[in-house]
Amino acid sequence: GRREQAVAAALNYLDLINGLFMEVNPIPVKTALNLMGREAGVFRLPMCEMEEENRARLRTVLAEYGLVS
Repeated sequence: GRREQAVAAALNYLDLINGLFMEVNPIPVKTALNLMGREAGVFRLPMCEMEEENRARLRTVLAEYGLVS
């Protein structure tokens, strides 16, 4: 019943959402958790590390939201 608040929240987090989907999931999510110090562990096949450019972009987005320093 609070559509306006839901839309505002979604728009507020849109850059973060897009960052978590810039590569095939769960790779960005696991990378984000590792960057945040949550130790999600290493990738096992068939998953692989994120492209370095995308990893840097994800780190920037996480920093913008105060999730990493």
